[in-house]
Amino acid sequence: MRSFTGRDILSLKDFERDEFLQIFRVADELAPYAEKRRNGDLLAHKTLLTAFYQPSTRTRMSTEAAMHRLGGHVLGFSDSKMTRAGDFYQETIKDTAHMLEYYGDVIAMRHYQQGAPHEAARWASVPVINCGDGWGEHPTQVLGDLYTIWKLRGSLDGLKVLLVGDMRMRTMHSILYSMSQFDMEAMVVSPPEMMLREEFRAELDERSVIYREVDSVEKGIADADVIYVEPVIQADYTQSRVEPTTEHGVTPEAYKVTRQLLRDRAKSSSIVLHSLPRMDELSPDIDSTKHAQYWFQAYSGMVLRMALLAMVLGAAE
Repeated sequence: MRSFTGRDILSLKDFERDEFLQIFRVADELAPYAEKRRNGDLLAHKTLLTAFYQPSTRTRMSTEAAMHRLGGHVLGFSDSKMTRAGDFYQETIKDTAHMLEYYGDVIAMRHYQQGAPHEAARWASVPVINCGDGWGEHPTQVLGDLYTIWKLRGSLDGLKVLLVGDMRMRTMHSILYSMSQFDMEAMVVSPPEMMLREEFRAELDERSVIYREVDSVEKGIADADVIYVEPVIQADYTQSRVEPTTEHGVTPEAYKVTRQLLRDRAKSSSIVLHSLPRMDELSPDIDSTKHAQYWFQAYSGMVLRMALLAMVLGAAE
């Protein structure tokens, strides 16, 4: 297995099974910091730089919280309009990355351009972590999601996962790539205009990912061990920011997860995950059911990011 020390985390395409499991084991070792709400000193002499060119609540703050829990330092920006990349100068990724590498020991980047973190990694001498790149991938989110499932179910093998939402989304790309390393089956539910792209299907087939398409949540939910939900009402991920409008669209019934569906058709042991924020695709009355695990998912995502930071900075292996 390759060492994580100094390694860029850009995509889950090339992750091997043992690497997923090793990250999970390190996360378990570091979890007491989060459980006891105390900070350690494992990364006391390290600095995380967050370069977020797109809005974020959970990804940015959980990454920063993970660094703080391990005693490290954090600096960065969360609005590209306040940087030279977002004003008159339109500074390039190359120049920005070359500069940022001198200010920290690891760079966590979210960008509206697919491939931007990969470009940054070409020029930075410190590890770059992809925190979401346009319609590309979102490796840290999905690593946290898989860790959540692993903790709740004890394994990733033998599970059927109902993927609900826009299959063009970066989270959907990363989780489907990951499933090539485990005995998992995906059931894909999406509006026709948001279905798997042909080139992505070809990649999944090449990686022997087991997946099938179903017409609605109702038709797939009875077989699902994990119900993984994302919105079908989407902002444009190729923009740095999309301002809210006075009216939002309404999610069609076929792509909603409701309390009644869970009660009438889902396995009693099934879990519901959502990376959030949500709109009307996941009703709030599910929050109080045993199926709802998205709050634990948010917590687990921070723990997983603690492990990832410790590993790429050489403090854990």
